[in-house]
Amino acid sequence: MSFTHFNDKGRAHMVEVTEKAETLRVALAKGEILMKASTIEAIKESSISKGDVLQVAQIAGVMGAKRTSDLIPMCHPLMLTHVSLDFEILEDRILIEATVKTFGKTGVEMEALTAVNIAALTIYDMCKAVDKEMVIDRIRLVEKVGGKSGHYTRSGEVL
Repeated sequence: MSFTHFNDKGRAHMVEVTEKAETLRVALAKGEILMKASTIEAIKESSISKGDVLQVAQIAGVMGAKRTSDLIPMCHPLMLTHVSLDFEILEDRILIEATVKTFGKTGVEMEALTAVNIAALTIYDMCKAVDKEMVIDRIRLVEKVGGKSGHYTRSGEVL
């Protein structure tokens, strides 16, 4: 297997996509942030002093997806057509799910993964005054659609 982010001299470069066909590209990523039950309750009761944690995390996740190429050196800047984040509050964690779409020459996996990461980091930032033991965990690509490699679904993952 060869790595496409290196040229024939072994130097890093952005992958050439000029001749690739434009297709619908969709990526779904998930992750979670574990925290104390008291922190979960504070989020539910909107008693975190910095504001509505999940609303701010949702906006941050969208912004993160849009700025992925500014953060990851070899990512192409993309015109995203859709970014959404969903949160599920459990007893000791918040599950984060991001879906990103575009119609273009390269996929949006990195944008979906960035959205989840930035949302989780935002939750951490907003809650760190009450819970310094939070853990961001299990960030992964769950599904991707489009492009030469076609449809991918992570094995064992419930969609």
